[in-house]
Parts: sequence; structure tokens; C-alpha cells
Amino acid sequence: MNTRVIQPAALLALGLLVAGCSTLPHTGPDTVAPLRTYDQIVRDGEADPLNVPDAIEGFNRGAYRFNYYFDNYFFHPIVRGYEFVLPPYAQDRVSNALDNIGEFGNVTNNLLQLKLDGVGITLGRLLINSTIGIAGLWDPATPLGLTRQTQDFGRTLGHYGVGNGSYVVLPMFGPSNARDTAGLAVDAAAFSLVGPIAWVDEVGVSAGYAGLSAVDKRHRIPFQYRDTGSPFEYELLRMLYSIQRESQVPD
Repeated sequence: MNTRVIQPAALLALGLLVAGCSTLPHTGPDTVAPLRTYDQIVRDGEADPLNVPDAIEGFNRGAYRFNYYFDNYFFHPIVRGYEFVLPPYAQDRVSNALDNIGEFGNVTNNLLQLKLDGVGITLGRLLINSTIGIAGLWDPATPLGLTRQTQDFGRTLGHYGVGNGSYVVLPMFGPSNARDTAGLAVDAAAFSLVGPIAWVDEVGVSAGYAGLSAVDKRHRIPFQYRDTGSPFEYELLRMLYSIQRESQVPD
């Protein structure tokens, strides 16, 4: 499951959706006002979060079912084993070190978007966390006011006006869209060719990094397939992912 699925904006949207669904309309003489129609809620020209383009829905639903079985019966047990073996303190050190390596993508995409303040902050984080933080195991840069400037190539494309395109469910990776899928491929290619791990030029190191990074990302995501209790979980995830990514490309 993609780490981008559950973010604060997406959790807020989920809370609003659940709250809205739990309120039944009153009927009878004590009715204050009739329920609003769809046209009154979604006006012409406004984005409709429920109307997400899904041109390959058949494939996407198949990928969603595959991800459910893959995650529940294979990947999540591996993550639980990782959490059992490593104490929380060690898990945090691993997460920090991986985040420090991942700053390469943040520098690159902030630069591509001409966000020079983001480039400067990220370079400052790299310098401080790689030295004082001992290879990124600790994050002293954040308490100093240098917060993480997260960017990816999907956001870079959105920054220059590229639309989301159709919704896509990637096997093993989870929710995405056409733009973000292209961005994911570019980020992965750039990291493998010129990123920090490529400097080592060792297949075993690259494979170990990829595996540990995947486990760490899944470890940080509290979401579990079918735990929403909704028979429309596919549509719910599609909506939340789209809202989340729209909020991350405000410009």
C-alpha cells in the first residue's frame, strides 16, 4: 500500500464522510429543512470529490483485490515480524535514516519546481542530520525549524499544470493515478541511477535498501484493508487518495 494513502487531509475527509453518513434526515412536522440536492452541494465548475475518473476500473478493482490478499497474507505479516524483532526506538532510527536518504528526491523535485527555499532547507537538513544526527539516525534539524520539504515528481508535474488523469491501482503499491504513476517511475529511475544508493554500486545493498524501505513505509501506515467496515471501500480509497493529492499540489 502506498504511503500516500493516509495523510492528515485524507483522515479529515474520512472523518467528515463518516460523520455525514451517521446523520439520518428527520421526517414529519418537526423537519427544519429538506435535504439539499446534489446540484445544490456541487455547483457548476466546482470539483466533485466523488467523481474521480476511473477509465480502467475493471483492472483497478482486480488490483485492489490482489493487494488485499498480498497485504493481509504476505506483506503485513512480514511487517509485524519486523515490529516484533525491533523495539520502537530502533524502528524510529531506521525510519529517520531512510528519510535522510530520501532527501535526495526532495532536493531534486524542489529544484525542478524552482522552490529554492525548499532546496535550501532540505540541504540544511541533510547537512545537520548526516553529521550531528549520525547518518540520519536522529533528526535534530526539525527542532531547529528545518521541517521536511516533501516533494515527488508527481507533484512536480502537477506544479506545472499536469492533471491527475485516470485513477490507477498499482499492484503492491496501492492507489495512484496516471500522473503519479509516471512520477513514481521517474523518481525510482532517478534514484537508482544517480541517487545515494547508486553511489555504492552494489546489488546487495540496493536490494536490501529497497526491501527495508518497503517494510518501513508499510510499518508507518495504520491502514488495514477492509477495516473501514464499508462495503464501498474501493470508492472510499479512490476519493481519499484524490483529495489527498489535490491538497498536496495547491499551486
